[in-house]
Amino acid sequence: MRQTILTVILEVQPASTERLAELIRDLRARLESTSNGVEEYAVLRDRVPALHFLSMSIFRDVHYDPVLTLEANFDGPAGPFWAQFEAALGDELREMVRCCKPPTDDTRGLYDAVTKRGSTRALAPLFEAKTVRPAVSHMGNRGRSRDQIIAEGELFEATRSELRQRDPNIPNPYRPLSAAGIHQRLRAALLPTHPWLAEPAPVRIDLAEGAADWIRFGAFLFLVLLCLSLPGLVLAPTGTSGRVFLVLLIATPAVAFQLYRLRTPLIGQDAPKLARAILTRRRVVFQPVRTVAIMAFVLVVLVGYTYLAALVVAPAVSLLGGHGFGEAYGFALKATWLGLLSVPLSVGIILLWVRWLEYRDPSHDAPPVNERRMRAMARREDRLPQNHMGSMVLVKPGLLRAVLIRVGLWGLGLFLRILPASRNGYLANMRTIHFAHWALVSNGGRLLFFSNYDGTWESYLDDFIEKANEGLTLAWTNGVGFPPTRFLVQDGASHGRRFKAWARHSMAVTLLWYSAYKHYTVNQIERHARIANGLRRPTLTPKEADEWARDL
Repeated sequence: MRQTILTVILEVQPASTERLAELIRDLRARLESTSNGVEEYAVLRDRVPALHFLSMSIFRDVHYDPVLTLEANFDGPAGPFWAQFEAALGDELREMVRCCKPPTDDTRGLYDAVTKRGSTRALAPLFEAKTVRPAVSHMGNRGRSRDQIIAEGELFEATRSELRQRDPNIPNPYRPLSAAGIHQRLRAALLPTHPWLAEPAPVRIDLAEGAADWIRFGAFLFLVLLCLSLPGLVLAPTGTSGRVFLVLLIATPAVAFQLYRLRTPLIGQDAPKLARAILTRRRVVFQPVRTVAIMAFVLVVLVGYTYLAALVVAPAVSLLGGHGFGEAYGFALKATWLGLLSVPLSVGIILLWVRWLEYRDPSHDAPPVNERRMRAMARREDRLPQNHMGSMVLVKPGLLRAVLIRVGLWGLGLFLRILPASRNGYLANMRTIHFAHWALVSNGGRLLFFSNYDGTWESYLDDFIEKANEGLTLAWTNGVGFPPTRFLVQDGASHGRRFKAWARHSMAVTLLWYSAYKHYTVNQIERHARIANGLRRPTLTPKEADEWARDL
C-alpha cells in the first residue's frame, strides 16, 4: 500500500489570524466531543478511511505574514482523500479559507470561487494547487494501510482476551501447549471472527515501488556525478588531457590539505563531550563485510556511470564534430574518465566554500522563548503514547546554500527510501517515528518540518541527537541560527541543549491533531503485524512458532 505525505500552505490575513485560530479550536472541540456515545474524531475515522494523521497549525513570524498549514498522511493518491476530507469537513474548511489571503497567482480564480458567499464550489482543487510535497520523508510503518493497522491491533487485543485466564478454578488450556500448539489453537479460535486471516498478507512494498526507489536514487547519483564532473568534461575537448591531469594531480591534494587544516571546530564551538563520545563509539566499529560491500557498490556505480555518461555525451560529440558514433563514443569515454578524475577537486572546492561560509555564520544560542506558547505546547504533548511536532525556520541566503539545501534534501529523501532499515520502519536505529517530513516553502525561503512520533519531545530529540545526528544536521544545517556545523553534517544537532532551544523556538502550537490509532506506537504496530502474519499461516515449524510466540 502506497502512502502519501503532503502539506497545504495558505497565507493568512493578519487581521483574521485570531479568528482562524478560533475556528480551528472550535472544529477540534466538535471532533473531540464524546456526547451521545460518539467517539472522539469519529467523523474523520469513519468518513476519511484512508487517513493516518492530520494536523492544523498557524505559524507566525515577524518576517512573514502568518501561514496556515494542513498536514495529512494517508493511504493512496490525493484525489480520493481530498474528496472524502471535504465531504466530512467542507463547511468548516471553507470558513478557514476565507480567513486566508487571496493568492496572487493563477489560483486566484479558484480562491474567489470557493470563498464567495453561498459558494458550494469544491475546495479540493484549491488545496491541491496549494499543496507542498515533501523534500525528505520517512514512514515508520511504510506499506501498512490504516485499515490494516487497526485490524491487526484489534486482532492483538483478541489474542490477549483469548489467552487470558478467565476462571482461576479452571486450568488454562493454552498453558501445557507448545508454541506450535498455541498457534494452531489460537488460529482456530480467532478465524471465525477475523476471516481475513485466511487471506495472504498484503504486500508491503511491491516490486514496482522498490524498483522505482532504486531507479530514482540511481538517477540522482548520475546527475550529481555529471555536475561534479563538469570541469573535466569541459576541458577534455581542448586536447590538453595531459595538462588537465597534471593540474588535477597538483590541485586536488592542495585543496585536501586546506580542508584538513579547517577540520577543527570554531573556537568554543566544539560539540559537547557526551555527544562526541557517543558518535565516536558508533564510528569505531569496523565491519569488514559491510566495508567491502560499500566499496564494491561504489566501484559499480562509478563504472556504470562512466559508460552511461559516455553513451549520453557521444551523440552530441558526433553531431558537433562530424564523427561516427563509434569514434565519438571512444572520445566521450575518455572525457568521462577525465571528468571523474575532477570530481574530488569539485567536491573539495565546494566544501571549502561551505567551510568559509560556516566560519562566518551567526548562530542563535539562546532564542527567546514565548512562555505562553510553551505552556500551550506542553498542554498538547504527552497525553498519549504519540506526539506531534511542527517547526518552520528561515533558510540561510546565498546561491550555494540554495543549491545545497535542495540537493541535500533530495538526496537524503531518496537514500532513506532504499535503506533496508528505513523500509522496515527504522530511521537509522530509531523506531519512534510514524510519519515525518521536511519541505521547502515560501519560495524556498523557509524550511518546514512535521513529525508524528512516539514518546516525549525531549526523548524524541535525544534519539535524533544520539542516533541520527549527521542526517538531522544535514537536513537543518541551512536553517538560520542553527548551532555551528562543520562540513554540513558534523556538530550541529549534537549541541544538544542549544539545538533543542533552537527547535523549540521554531515550533508552533498544534491547534488540531488527529491520529487514527492514537494508542499504538511504531513498535507495537510492527508487533501486531508479526502476530497477524503468523496467524495467517495454517502451520508453523517449531522454530518459527517459538519466534512468533515471543510477540504474544
